[in-house]
Amino acid sequence: MDLSLNPTTGKPPKIHHGYGEQASEEAGSGVVVTKSQVVSLILDLAGYTPDRDLTSLRLLDPSCGHGTFLAAAVERLIKSAHSQGKKAQQLEGAITAYAMEAAHAQKARRAVVKVLKTKGVAAKQADKLADAWIKQEDFLRADAGATFDAIIGNPPYLRIEQLSQALQDEYRKLFTSLYDRADLYVAFIEKSLGLLSPEGVLSFICADRWILNKYGAPLRRALAEKFRIRSYIDLHNAAPFESEVIVYPSIFAISPGKQDQVLVGRMDSASAEECEAMQKAIKEPEKEHPGATLAVFSSWFEGDAPWVLGSPAHLDVLRALEAKFQPIEEVGSTKIGIGVATGNDKVYIVGEDVDIERDRLVPVVMREDIVDGEIRGGKRFVINTFKDDGGVVDINHFPKLAKYLEPHAEDLKKRHVAQKNPGTWWRTIDRVYPQHVAVPKLLIPDIASSNMIVFDEGRFHPHHNLYYVTSDVWDMEVLGGLLSSKVALFFVWSYAVKMRGGYLRFQAQYLRRIRLPAPKEIPSKLATSIRTAFRKRDFAKLDELALKAYGLTELPAFEFVDTRI
Repeated sequence: MDLSLNPTTGKPPKIHHGYGEQASEEAGSGVVVTKSQVVSLILDLAGYTPDRDLTSLRLLDPSCGHGTFLAAAVERLIKSAHSQGKKAQQLEGAITAYAMEAAHAQKARRAVVKVLKTKGVAAKQADKLADAWIKQEDFLRADAGATFDAIIGNPPYLRIEQLSQALQDEYRKLFTSLYDRADLYVAFIEKSLGLLSPEGVLSFICADRWILNKYGAPLRRALAEKFRIRSYIDLHNAAPFESEVIVYPSIFAISPGKQDQVLVGRMDSASAEECEAMQKAIKEPEKEHPGATLAVFSSWFEGDAPWVLGSPAHLDVLRALEAKFQPIEEVGSTKIGIGVATGNDKVYIVGEDVDIERDRLVPVVMREDIVDGEIRGGKRFVINTFKDDGGVVDINHFPKLAKYLEPHAEDLKKRHVAQKNPGTWWRTIDRVYPQHVAVPKLLIPDIASSNMIVFDEGRFHPHHNLYYVTSDVWDMEVLGGLLSSKVALFFVWSYAVKMRGGYLRFQAQYLRRIRLPAPKEIPSKLATSIRTAFRKRDFAKLDELALKAYGLTELPAFEFVDTRI
């Protein structure tokens, strides 16, 4: 993949997730190569196989990096051309590729020339083809001037807000998929889909967060309206790149048209043997193929609904539960929130011995305070820089606070929130709500291998690394018991981004997917048992009782590391 340049500096932007065919200059050589067998699988899924007349097709790689995908595609093209009796000079229109940086375009051209020469193409003709095929240009702003029959590759993984503001604004005007805090790859997918011929196929290897996250909703909606998902392969546990990178990729194949059945697979290693088995399984899904994990989904997801890809049986149970029960925030005034972000915890989170006006200190609980299912410590405070009406306090009215913050002023003024509000540089990013302290709440860590929910009877304000749940209709310990059960984890697991090691992100967007029976529908005896089991941290019992509350006998198996304590 190739990353766009910052138009202000002329350099690649600093990367949050810079994986694929290349990363940033800060990452050394910046090259992360896709394994050859994975490239072969992607080309097969795109229908770019040498048994076809590839000379009559047009192939696009929108972010070609150093040419890994192109080199493999050119080998297939030349093989097909020989079988069709076509000469190299007839192939100038067969491939189009983009690389943003001159150095990357040059390396991609060298990779292509090398293949062409080994296939008997004269050096002069090989250089001419490479120059014609590979363009040094920003694909997202380029006029491709044609449609394509196969679009392949690995688009860049880069958060949109890491680009210059001018480029962000331009891209957001061009692409409706750049919604919220989207990664740039969704724009590459959107534009590439618009360049597909009626019979064309797009096949990418790409980070998979867009299939579940909020920012992927516009892209999912566009796909549901105009395109067919042909196949989807989960690579979470696999190693599709030559070097080890922290990314959660998938491979997918998409074409224009009405949705039909979808082949959903999983690879655990992405070895040559597993890729070959997957290729055969997708070609003949009605047969058994040892070494390939593949399921057939007879229906797909509508609108912008997240793509929940467990198994057809898993999806059936999930849909049945969602049809029967209400989302958690639609039961009374139950709400999910996230704790306060300060912008500099080393300054704003203090101990009880700090010399600051007492009414500026609010008891705070942090992720590390939750140990063995209990809140330990509890002797820290977050500095409240806000008035009761929501305005920022006048620091001159609090001399002790002013004296404490002054040595840190230089660092605090560098924060984005301070630069936007220079007249109140001492404020925290988020407002602190002292009234939240006394409210009974459930605390949920952001990242965990399973849900470690703790009840705070009304002593603390949550920190940013904790989500919290409040309600005026639930007995909070009964609710805590249900949310601590495997049934609730089933909802979160279905929608959340899966991380290596069995960890899940317990973000608000996933927690809000949990469905609950109404409190009045839970018999008092059952509610008492749930409350008791929650207090005892008896998760086996909670799992059993939650099944009763939901009217279930069992759940389909789903993989997670159960470390509930």
